[in-house]
Amino acid sequence: MGSFQAPTGMRSSALLETSCGYLLQELQMIWDEVGEDQLEREKVLLELEQECLEVYRRKVDRANISRARLHQELAESEAEFTHLLLSLGERSLPGRPEKMSGTLKQQLDSITPALRDMRLRKEERVNQFQAVQGQIQKISAEIAGQSEYDDSITNVIVNENDLSLKKLEEYQNELQRLHNEKNNRLQQVEKYIDAVHNLSATLGMESSMIITKVHPSLNELCGISKNISDGILAKLNGTVDSLQEEKQKRLEKLHHLGKALTNLWSLMDTPYGDRYLFSHIIDLLSVSSPEVSDPGSLTLDIIQQAEAEVKRLDQLKASKMKELFLKKQNELEEICNKSHMEIPSRSEMENILNLINSGEIDHADLLMSMDEQISRAMEEALSRKSIMEKVEKWMLARDEERWLEEYSMDENRYSVSRGAHRNLRRAERARVTVNKIPGTAYGNVGRVQPV
Repeated sequence: MGSFQAPTGMRSSALLETSCGYLLQELQMIWDEVGEDQLEREKVLLELEQECLEVYRRKVDRANISRARLHQELAESEAEFTHLLLSLGERSLPGRPEKMSGTLKQQLDSITPALRDMRLRKEERVNQFQAVQGQIQKISAEIAGQSEYDDSITNVIVNENDLSLKKLEEYQNELQRLHNEKNNRLQQVEKYIDAVHNLSATLGMESSMIITKVHPSLNELCGISKNISDGILAKLNGTVDSLQEEKQKRLEKLHHLGKALTNLWSLMDTPYGDRYLFSHIIDLLSVSSPEVSDPGSLTLDIIQQAEAEVKRLDQLKASKMKELFLKKQNELEEICNKSHMEIPSRSEMENILNLINSGEIDHADLLMSMDEQISRAMEEALSRKSIMEKVEKWMLARDEERWLEEYSMDENRYSVSRGAHRNLRRAERARVTVNKIPGTAYGNVGRVQPV
């Protein structure tokens, strides 16, 4: 711009080769024609120089701003690229220039494709994290028993500062652990539900009502996901324990009733046909609670029927007991008579009958006592059997002896008549038997004396 301060002729000749020179030359011609003085001309030329400087300055400023913007974009791109590498857990990216050279625009153009690729990879990785974390939140909510859960992926917050494969693997491992826990809980729930079904069938209860009372989701008819929370598992466990306790109580009650029936049947000699109706109760006497699984085997109806039968038999027992006692008394007297043993006194038996009528004696103990007396009498009779046989033989021998005496006094014993030969043979046998009487009597006395 210093050319504007040179003499007019020199400046004019220097600007002839440029557009400005032509314009300045034209301005000189106008001034010459007009007769503009030199000061005014210098003033105008100075103004032109100032205006040119302003234009150049604005252009330079704009260029500086553009350069600064490019520097900033390049720095931001490099920083973003580096951050993406770190967040994705990668050291480098194939295709990215290690050292950039050239103009700023060239450097920016060289990093832009790599940055675009990293952004796509980040988006894919974020989607993977959202999917895994969404499943984790959903299963965690199911385990926690949250019936209402919004599984929208927009509710998942992903930490974009750590999108490494290592972190993703940690989430995937956590998801697998939750899947396993969920499956284990579902298996536990199914196990409890099966136990409720089996116990309810054994006890004659409605299992669906019991299960629905624990939680509606456990009923298959509801069509919703089963609640597998700790609270539900605890309720199911408590329900199963309660049903098992009820099962044990009913079995113990049937054991008691079964023993009572057995005793009453034994006391009253109940026929098999009447016993058969309650054979299923007797079969339960030898089994424990875990062994009872048949449907309907421990219903309240069965218990009520058994209670009614025991009550009925108890009412019949008093009248039947007298009959049983008299029957056993006759049996005892018959054994004593056959073996020539002492029979219990009538007064003692009458006292026992009075006690039976008044209900002041235990029937089972009474019959047991009678059975013991009969058993002792039978043992005594068995020990006397050989003696009684010899006594009978001795008595028969005495009868033969009397017949032989009568036969010897008969004057017609040698006459020829029908049956005479039989009498002769009997007489011969009688003499042999009579000759044995002293020995038989001596043997019997020897057996009786030690007693």
